[in-house]
Amino acid sequence: MQVNMLDAKSQLSKLVKAALAGEDVIIANKGTPAVRLVPVSTPQPSRKPGAWAHLNMTEAQITDAFSAVTDAAITRLFDVESPHLSAATIRAGGKRKLSEKVSRPRNKK
Repeated sequence: MQVNMLDAKSQLSKLVKAALAGEDVIIANKGTPAVRLVPVSTPQPSRKPGAWAHLNMTEAQITDAFSAVTDAAITRLFDVESPHLSAATIRAGGKRKLSEKVSRPRNKK
């Protein structure tokens, strides 16, 4: 459906209902198509709470997954240096002193 601007002013609610129903609504300026009226899509939530509940992980498994030992194993696996933990920190069980500075790689330009 194509309507001119003057008609669109007086029929806006009708045109919105038509667009929501899936009809192609074009508003023209002096007979030349100018804009298309389309419904706004609502974004669907990408996450649902409890989506991983079926995994039945114990608290010990979750704690182990975020330990310094696991970080060290991943670091060795991918052969990269961890920006958050030094080798001395990993040997000490992952406990970092407040005075210990965390070094992060800088971007080279």
